[in-house]
Amino acid sequence: MASEVKVPTLGESVTEGTIGEWLKKPGDSVKVDEPIVSLETDKVAVEVPSPVAGVLGEQKAAVGDTVEVGAVIATIEDATAAGESTDVEPREKPADAKDADKAEDKDKTEDDAKAAPAPAAAKEAASSDTQTLSPAVRRAVLEHGVDPSTIKGTGKDGRLTKEDVLSAAQAKKDGGGREETIDDTAPAQAKIDIPAPASSGERREERVKMTRMRQTIAKRLKSAQDTAALLTTFNDCDMSAVIEAREKYKDVFAKKHDIKLGFMSFFAKASCLALKDIPAVNAQIDGDEIVYHDYVDISVAVSAPNGLVVPVVRNAHAKGFAQIEKDIADLGKRARDGSLTMDDMKGGTFTISNGGVFGGLMSTPIINPPQSAVLGLHRIEDRPVVRDGEIVIRPMMYIALSYDHRLIDGREAVTALKTIKEAIEDPTRILIDL
Repeated sequence: MASEVKVPTLGESVTEGTIGEWLKKPGDSVKVDEPIVSLETDKVAVEVPSPVAGVLGEQKAAVGDTVEVGAVIATIEDATAAGESTDVEPREKPADAKDADKAEDKDKTEDDAKAAPAPAAAKEAASSDTQTLSPAVRRAVLEHGVDPSTIKGTGKDGRLTKEDVLSAAQAKKDGGGREETIDDTAPAQAKIDIPAPASSGERREERVKMTRMRQTIAKRLKSAQDTAALLTTFNDCDMSAVIEAREKYKDVFAKKHDIKLGFMSFFAKASCLALKDIPAVNAQIDGDEIVYHDYVDISVAVSAPNGLVVPVVRNAHAKGFAQIEKDIADLGKRARDGSLTMDDMKGGTFTISNGGVFGGLMSTPIINPPQSAVLGLHRIEDRPVVRDGEIVIRPMMYIALSYDHRLIDGREAVTALKTIKEAIEDPTRILIDL
């Protein structure tokens, strides 16, 4: 008897999703609660688990199809009826059958030995059969020329993420162009089903349908530009004090709290200080009303394999450095392996976007509606500055605050950014609420 796999409830106000990737093929054995398909919604990717153990039967929707909540997208056949055993260990065979099998295996081994493929080719075949790579991971593998079968995946169920591929590519580069692999003789391109590169002089194009998440990102960002009166104010801050504090306490901090002390917690607490002094920066417009918040829920922009997501660190104003660092680390990890939920994305009164991790020197970030402001962080670099009449070298960072001028005046925006700058340059201000 076949069991139906239906599209689960995807979150408040979300009525449909798009088939992003089938994680199992028809005929594959599945366990209870094992993910079989990935659904893309407006905000996150959701993996749909199997309701029963058995064998995946018919796939009633293809990749790219839009399906509504409650729709049947696949069937799970009973493993016994499908001709497979659900036992972990194979059943015992009669003695005569065992002898026959031994004889057959011996003949087969001798035949296989004559036409056995090279070890690299064998590993290549196994790799292509067992690895399920998302389009983003496939492109990264092809671009950087790494062998996906030799990379340990950090995603859900050990699947590869784009970050895994980039880390392996960097390790290969740092190690003189050679990966630490069991067998690195086979080219990476042969591991996955990707067309061969175009020959010299040939011009090619590729059309890839936008994911539902990417379409939503595009609509929201364009809507923000069309609706809000966007303006950006800039400043720069001397990171010397934060770097010194981090260097001085990072080991003790990590030992006590089991998390690294980063820069984001400093900026989160500095932002809370500024938002408390300038409530409009933490407010939002709702129709003809302004909604002020007496709490700070900070959305942290994270670059995930499927696009930019902004999970929320809630009640940041009431949390210490350690808890903020733990929340950010947890949200970042779950964003990369695709396990964020709709609740993780809801709300948020202010956003911090750190383009510095990619080397950005300066940018004008776009607000995350219905929020009214976003703080942009950038790379830290040594620059000459004047201190006490002398030119000295200091680790400097440009910071930017984009805001909705309909709600926030220039004076308020500049003051808020200046407060953040002063708190970073003198972190004691965070402790004594200045």
